[in-house]
Amino acid sequence: MAKFLITALDPRTDTVVPLLYDNMDSSLTDLKGQSVIRTVDPSLQAPHPVAQVTSRDAPLGKTSPRILKISLGLSCNYACEYCSQRFVARNDETNPEDVTGFMASLDSWVRSPPEAIEFWGGEPLVYIKTLRPLAEALRLKYPQTRFSVITNGSLLNLQVNEWLDDLGFTVSISHDGPGQHVRGPDPLEDPLARQAILELYRRLAPEGRFSFNAMLNRSNQSRAAIHAFFAELTGDPDVLIGEGGFVDAYDDGGRALSLKPEEFHAFRRLAFQEIRLGKAGRISSVRDRTMSFVNSLRFKRPASSLGQKCGMDRTDSMAVDLKGNVLTCQNVSAAAVAPNGEPHRIGHTNQMQDVTLKTAAHWSHRQECPGCPVLQICKGACMFLEGPLWDVSCDNAYSDALPIFAAGIEFLTGLVPVHIEGELREERKDIFGFSEQARAPRDSPTKPFPIAVVAA
Repeated sequence: MAKFLITALDPRTDTVVPLLYDNMDSSLTDLKGQSVIRTVDPSLQAPHPVAQVTSRDAPLGKTSPRILKISLGLSCNYACEYCSQRFVARNDETNPEDVTGFMASLDSWVRSPPEAIEFWGGEPLVYIKTLRPLAEALRLKYPQTRFSVITNGSLLNLQVNEWLDDLGFTVSISHDGPGQHVRGPDPLEDPLARQAILELYRRLAPEGRFSFNAMLNRSNQSRAAIHAFFAELTGDPDVLIGEGGFVDAYDDGGRALSLKPEEFHAFRRLAFQEIRLGKAGRISSVRDRTMSFVNSLRFKRPASSLGQKCGMDRTDSMAVDLKGNVLTCQNVSAAAVAPNGEPHRIGHTNQMQDVTLKTAAHWSHRQECPGCPVLQICKGACMFLEGPLWDVSCDNAYSDALPIFAAGIEFLTGLVPVHIEGELREERKDIFGFSEQARAPRDSPTKPFPIAVVAA
């Protein structure tokens, strides 16, 4: 069990308040053990299911998918700097002839209609000749299933837009707003692509079926700036921005765009102020994780109920290619090998009983995660990364989650955490770079604490 002594500031009185937080049972109390928030009566709650735990030595299988992710292939017309697929070994390419066999096999391993089917690349629209017959056949078979696709937007046109709309797709455009030049090519610089992206936005956004998916990196740290970019582009202040978290370091490109230790505090201060001032409210990653953390405290959500952040450790979340190969996730291929030496091809749909996820490590098998104060927010970062790249990704995820941790506690208590004491590395204890100032006696000659009261 991991308990943390939190030094928090009450901005209303400029006083310091100690709190105790337990990441295993989601309790937040004063030093006497009294809860500082109003929790929900356990008798009124639905039970928290225990998450299944997977590892190389105790792998999980897969069942009929509730979430089905179909990888069309990893080919892309762009080469983005931190793409998680950039150095993944390629398998045989998908082609339209694969659709018939794939559809014919479905009833043998999909026992009930999936809630959602996601179509993935590379760039999915590179595979439009395969995507069209595949999606149309799946729509006939599963008329109520949610369809989604993430695209860089460069290959959209009016005909493709109409087709996506008619089949009921939700579409996300991968674009980092003001930081796109760091990521890679910008489709908005192509007049035809820009026109098509905005036309699709006008079609789908009113129904909540469109988002721009942006990622943060050390050269693109402001969620407020990202929101302002897309609000100006679309003329819609309520534009929805998907993703919005900090990049994972899947390769040297991702590592180069990760935060450096001397940048941790400045990023956390910026992110926290943007959250508490309402400037990140249209960023799904912030909105959803903040509410999830708030509810973890209100409902005292146990850590035993937490799976991995991506959900691909669930037995009913499945990634496949059109050859029937079952994969760790949609960002790998049947030819790729995971950092732990196991193949990312974890089985085949014609032998579902033999599918075993040996490429993933549940957070409970990580050395750092059980003793981490932001576990309830982070949920273990990427489940298959290991070694130095996982270490960098963990640092990114920690600094990304801390402002949400602080904002959630302030929302419930009015108190702003500034220091966490526990079995943590020293550089992780000081949340914003204010610890010594906050811990000093109030009558000492220090500057006023630099967190102001937010007007109601």
